[in-house]
Amino acid sequence: MQATAQTLNAWSVTRYGGPEALKPVSRTMPAPGPKDVLIRVRASAVSRADGMMRAGTPRFARLFLGLRRPRHDLVGTCFSGEVVSVGHAVSNFAAGDPVYGMSGLNFGANASHICMDEDGVLLHKPAAMSHEEAAVMSDGAVTSLNFLKEIGELRAGQRILILGASGSLGTAAVQIAAAMGAEVSGTCSARNAGLVASLGASRVIDYAAEDFTRMGIRYDVIYDTLGVSSFGHAKRALVSTGRYVCPVLSLGLLGAMIRTALFGARKARFSATGMLKPETLRKMHHHLLDLVEADRFVPVIDRTYPFDQLDEAHRYVESGRKAGNVVLV
Repeated sequence: MQATAQTLNAWSVTRYGGPEALKPVSRTMPAPGPKDVLIRVRASAVSRADGMMRAGTPRFARLFLGLRRPRHDLVGTCFSGEVVSVGHAVSNFAAGDPVYGMSGLNFGANASHICMDEDGVLLHKPAAMSHEEAAVMSDGAVTSLNFLKEIGELRAGQRILILGASGSLGTAAVQIAAAMGAEVSGTCSARNAGLVASLGASRVIDYAAEDFTRMGIRYDVIYDTLGVSSFGHAKRALVSTGRYVCPVLSLGLLGAMIRTALFGARKARFSATGMLKPETLRKMHHHLLDLVEADRFVPVIDRTYPFDQLDEAHRYVESGRKAGNVVLV
């Protein structure tokens, strides 16, 4: 299905469900408003979070997504491409500029085109970074930077354990923590141990063979990228003032956050990174781009899928076998 000058191609989900709920659609091409930037998308991310939003899980997330069905039916949040046209009041971008960014809860990134406010999470793409790499920067990289630097308050010389170190968030977190001067450990499957070590982890734990809470090592920060553990289980491996941080909100994590806010020195913490103010997120991107320029960070790409195979990309992400990021091109 080819986009025309009057239409764009996208993927829609009108009901919560599995990858089979995704349907290709054509829509009228939006005309940029005064502050809008129309972008031809060259690559877009396919993440675990995308799958959770498609399925409407956890169920309380539907308070933000739509109670009975998705409030916004087009899917995808992270993209990279080139500017096609801009509104008359746009000052930071021009036609032909390579850009990347995040649409957030407006969605619509898994498409041939997307229209963005120039004051949103939209940045110039460095020439040295591919569209595939740029498309995933707003997912694992920004989330992990926020959780390590702001939520976990990780400092140079401290110990951090990254649970799920071979995923999108995990491969970013290993590199960012190493660049921060932390002592990095990570859990993953045996087949991904070499990858995690190559990214900067000094200790790699096979989660199928070892329990990190029984190894006698205490960490300043435990970053549970997938929500596979809990504060109750992980606190045994925390120092007396340690922080358990997790981007996957559950009722258990919410309860732990409330309890630890009131009692005890060990803390459980969460942040909805994608809902931070655009100016805050842009600052995080500039920090990451400095790491890219210094050769301290590079997004890990596992697979790319052609645009007409988004449903298959979702199935692969949900298989639990990916290492790094999955991209739609």
